[in-house]
Amino acid sequence: MDRDFLKQLDGYGLATAQIHYYRLDYPAVLQLYVWQEYDLAPRFPMLQAFLDHWRREIEAALHSVQVAHHRLIGPSEWRAVNGVISLH
Repeated sequence: MDRDFLKQLDGYGLATAQIHYYRLDYPAVLQLYVWQEYDLAPRFPMLQAFLDHWRREIEAALHSVQVAHHRLIGPSEWRAVNGVISLH
């Protein structure tokens, strides 16, 4: 099975973050980076790990982060079915 599909079944949703930042050598230029990954709301551990990496490894200062999140599979859309269905 697809890893992303299994994450969705475990409650992960698609998180999209708009990360506004500026480089230290050009503080007047605000830039945008878009990050997207399956993550768990409201704590967003994958996004937090990415932002921790950004602070440690990237020479750019964060200005702001906006997050959108949507669960693609909900309880009413998927259910396990036991049995065999025959089609003629």
